[in-house]
Formats: sequence, structure tokens, C-alpha cells
Amino acid sequence: MKKAALAFAVLAVFASPSFAQSVGEKTGVNSTLGIAPKTEDFIKEAAMSDMTEIEAAKIAQQKGNADEKQFAEMMVKDRTKTSSELKSMVPDTLKAAIPASLDDASQKKITKLREAKPEDFASEYDAMQVSAHKDAVSLFERYSNGGDDAKLKDWAGKTLAALKHHLEMAQTLDKNRK
Repeated sequence: MKKAALAFAVLAVFASPSFAQSVGEKTGVNSTLGIAPKTEDFIKEAAMSDMTEIEAAKIAQQKGNADEKQFAEMMVKDRTKTSSELKSMVPDTLKAAIPASLDDASQKKITKLREAKPEDFASEYDAMQVSAHKDAVSLFERYSNGGDDAKLKDWAGKTLAALKHHLEMAQTLDKNRK
């Protein structure tokens, strides 16, 4: 298993620059090995995370219980802020890394939330929030520890505290539902 993970990591290092996202980020190998994402991957993943969270929060504001609505309101506010900050810091040469719309995987999550029956919404949304925030914390930790753009690396480190707080809140939402 370790050899396979190492093979993926090596492949990620030598992957074609024409890939929209490195193999290591696509497969989760970088996360498993604690490797910092390439700057382009960090930008793409951070922006996609923000867009997905904002869309999910808008649905939760309509379909969620009182706690989910309150959490969703904070997500819209905080993730809109981080999205604006990120866009303002991206070097001109990497502006193309900022996605214009949700990717297929994110769109499927949003569709699943939209189509969730009222009695199933909390379990779908709460679990999605825990998973999404674990991923975001991992992404930002790895980039803040080893990213190669000093400005983005510093910002990732400063943003981590809020993401960790969001994760704790999402875990509380999920625990209280059970």
C-alpha cells in the first residue's frame, strides 16, 4: 500500500503541467502523505471549496433546522470573504486556476442536497459539512506548511483558525443530530 501511495506521489511530482489539477490532489495522495499542493491546485481547491460551501449554505438556509440555518448564514459570510481574499491574492499568471463554476463532484453534492427529502436533509448536510471542512483544514494546513507562494502561504495559515472553528461547529451539528 505504501509503495502504491509513493508511486502516486512520484507521479504527481512529474505529472504534465497541462493537467487542471495534479494527480496527487485528484487522488488524495498529497493529503494522505501530508504533501503541500502545488499553488495552482491550492487555488483551485480553495476556490471550489468556497463555491461549494456557499451553494450548500444557501440550500441549508431554506431547508435546514435552526442550527443549520445559523451555521449556513456564517458559511455564506465567511466563505464569501475568503473567496474575495483569495481572488485578490492570486498572481495574474494563475488567475485561470480560479474555477468559474462548480466541478462535477461538487455539483453532484449540491444536487443531492437540493433533492434531499426534508427528513433526510440534516443527515446529508451535516455529514457533508464535516467532510468538507476536514478536507479544507487539510488543504490549508498543507499549503501553509509547504506552499511556494509566500503571500498565499501566509493567508492559508491565517485562515486555518476559522476553518478549524467551522469544522468543530460542523461536528457539533452532526453530533447533535444523532
